[in-house]
Amino acid sequence: MKKEERRRRLALTVLVSLFVFIIIAVAGFLAGLLVYVMIRLGIIKPVGGPPEAGTMFLLLPITSTLIGVLFTLLTGRISLRPFYQLINQLNRLASGDFHTRIHFSRPISRHFVFREIEKSFNSAAEELEHTEMLRGDFINNFLHEFKTPIVSIAGFAKLLRRGNLSEAQKEEYLAVIEEEALRLSEMATNMLNLTKVENQTILTNVTSYNLSEQIRSTVLLLAEKWTAKDLEPDLDFQEYTIEANEELLKQIWVNLIDNAVKFSEPGNLISFHITEKADDLFVSVSNRGTEIPEESLNRIFNKFYQADESHSSEGNGIGLAIVKKVVELHSGEISVRSENGRTTFTVRLPKQQSEP
Repeated sequence: MKKEERRRRLALTVLVSLFVFIIIAVAGFLAGLLVYVMIRLGIIKPVGGPPEAGTMFLLLPITSTLIGVLFTLLTGRISLRPFYQLINQLNRLASGDFHTRIHFSRPISRHFVFREIEKSFNSAAEELEHTEMLRGDFINNFLHEFKTPIVSIAGFAKLLRRGNLSEAQKEEYLAVIEEEALRLSEMATNMLNLTKVENQTILTNVTSYNLSEQIRSTVLLLAEKWTAKDLEPDLDFQEYTIEANEELLKQIWVNLIDNAVKFSEPGNLISFHITEKADDLFVSVSNRGTEIPEESLNRIFNKFYQADESHSSEGNGIGLAIVKKVVELHSGEISVRSENGRTTFTVRLPKQQSEP
């Protein structure tokens, strides 16, 4: 590998040196030849020069060539040093070393071009390092979230096979198996939805429909979940129409409501508000319960991220990632505020979609 790298460096040095040499040699030769011809034609005469002055001028191309060779040998390696350094760091980056950074020496780094190269390279390396870290976390969390219900199902299935169980125990174990199977199914559905929206770059199937009615119907769709925790929805909004992909937008409300139910304390309200400002609609979903730590607020929309790193709480960190992507597809924004025991997600959506 080192021999190959030295060979590439030598080839680059020779190529650049040859290019510089040719330029200097040709320029010197043409200048000397021009002076020689002009002396021969009598256009110019050396002042006080000997008769052999023309011969001296003829030596000028040769002298220029020799100077070009020396100049190339002396400066070739020096001028190519930052490029060698850049190539070396690029090779390390390509081999998976995302911790690598490039720092040119002080005289070189003062030059605008090399300063920008250094800045751009280091920014790209940092982004790749961050992406690789997220990829590792994604795989670890993915395996954990899928393994937990599978282990639970296998464990209760073994208990059922032993027999000698009362009907109440059988019903209890079957209920757990059914619940964990539904959890796996929901997770798989969310993964498919996330993959679908992540691969989508252009918003399609845009229609005009009643947003208020969509939110009301979604709340009713999840009635079994919020009634199980003795929660009550508070729908405080008028009728609003929006241009959007109805199917995708529904995923926003399903996931936000599901998230609010999971992290609400029993017996509280889940509040829904819609306000209109200029060309935008703002939809907020609020619940009372465990606050989101401040350091987690900017990360909760990452795939599989959970503020509770012990994974003891419900959720798999996929739903909010879907929400963010769908909102962005609609040229909107989503924000979250969590304080004084209340967490509020606010979605801004344009009332009309601009032409792609």
